[in-house]
Amino acid sequence: MAYGRRLSQSLLYSPDTAANYILTSPRDAEHWLTQWQGSFARDIIDSRIVAVDGQISVEEACDILLSEDISCLAIKSVDQSISGLFDFSDVNAFLTLAATKHTFSAEAVQEKPRVDDIFTAARSGHVPVSIVSNLSEKNPLHVLPNDATVVSLLEIFAKGTHRVLIKSNSSADSEEDFIGIVSDRRLLAWFLSFAQQPESESLRIYLSNPLNSFADSLPSLNLFASVVATLSTEPVLEAMKLMSEEGVSSIAVLEEEGGTLLSAVSVTDIGKIVVPSQSNHILSLPLQQFISLIKGPDGSTDGQDRYPVYSVLPTSTMLYTIQKLLATNAHRVFVTQESTGSSPLLSPTSSGNLTGLVSIVDILSLFARLANVQDVDPTRMQRHRRASSVSSQASSKESDRSRSSSRTGMRRALSTKTSQTTSGDHKRASSSSTGPATGAKSPG
Repeated sequence: MAYGRRLSQSLLYSPDTAANYILTSPRDAEHWLTQWQGSFARDIIDSRIVAVDGQISVEEACDILLSEDISCLAIKSVDQSISGLFDFSDVNAFLTLAATKHTFSAEAVQEKPRVDDIFTAARSGHVPVSIVSNLSEKNPLHVLPNDATVVSLLEIFAKGTHRVLIKSNSSADSEEDFIGIVSDRRLLAWFLSFAQQPESESLRIYLSNPLNSFADSLPSLNLFASVVATLSTEPVLEAMKLMSEEGVSSIAVLEEEGGTLLSAVSVTDIGKIVVPSQSNHILSLPLQQFISLIKGPDGSTDGQDRYPVYSVLPTSTMLYTIQKLLATNAHRVFVTQESTGSSPLLSPTSSGNLTGLVSIVDILSLFARLANVQDVDPTRMQRHRRASSVSSQASSKESDRSRSSSRTGMRRALSTKTSQTTSGDHKRASSSSTGPATGAKSPG
């Protein structure tokens, strides 16, 4: 946390844009690769393993995530081996499933055996966490041996995975035979530290190029209207559904007037606020009010001021973007159009300007290419998640209507800036498909 605070302060003094650039392959990349191949994954472990029996309830697992203040649980099978993981993405997928169960047709349930198992377990009053493990399909179990290197981590993270378990020297798979977890964020911090070493000057120069010079390697840099986002007037459940259906861990929240980036909502926010509430009401709460609940505790315990969301410009350097991702503890930062303000924070008065995003996975994929890792594809897992999302298996009519209403609302918001002269005649249709909310309870 102290590292994040130092970075937060340094953002105010770091040069955030590069006016002129020449993007070339670093001349000593082979030398770095030799060093990377000699650096062990076990030396950058950033999380302990908390393992639970797969037969405990989802509710109990959620409570442990919150009480232990960790991002992930390891799930033990009957033979005590680690069989899967459970994190806030799975919490969001489960809550979304519970809140939208009324939209599932019998055919959709039959085509998705796992959903059928969850509904059946819910009717009995007990949903074991084992059948909800990796429900989001964002949280697969990946294990590396004790002698794995940071290049081995790149090979996994560059395909969209967010964490890897590191084994001890034992050949077994019980809880005691793992020494910890390495996250994609920790690996990114390691590469930042490597770039800041005196002997890595050429890497530092390479990373000082602006984001738009890496456009061919950053698949989400210029998404424009395809950025997964919703309006601040939409209910919390809409954000949950979008994250589940689109296979992402956070979405942009836009002001209804003008399409300005207001904030972001993540699966971690859902887990830490929706689950403890035990209330149906919170799922229908407008996102602008939900955001105030997210921001409310900030600064009350550690005195650190925080802002609703950070953004970068297409001309911001890659180095600055990495610093910002780590300082804000975010998995992605949004990219906005140029503005006249000099602040690194997005101005709440700027016009609709969301153009894309840059994620940790995107940047690690860049390092993977420098390391000559084969078959680098940072969007692979997201494409798979979208195709197999449990929430997308609900009644296709209901799912299409919900997604269409969100996209239509955003297009209207984004067009407000250019249609101000006729805005008085423009009527917005209100769209909200919350359905019967179930809070943090099982979908039974």
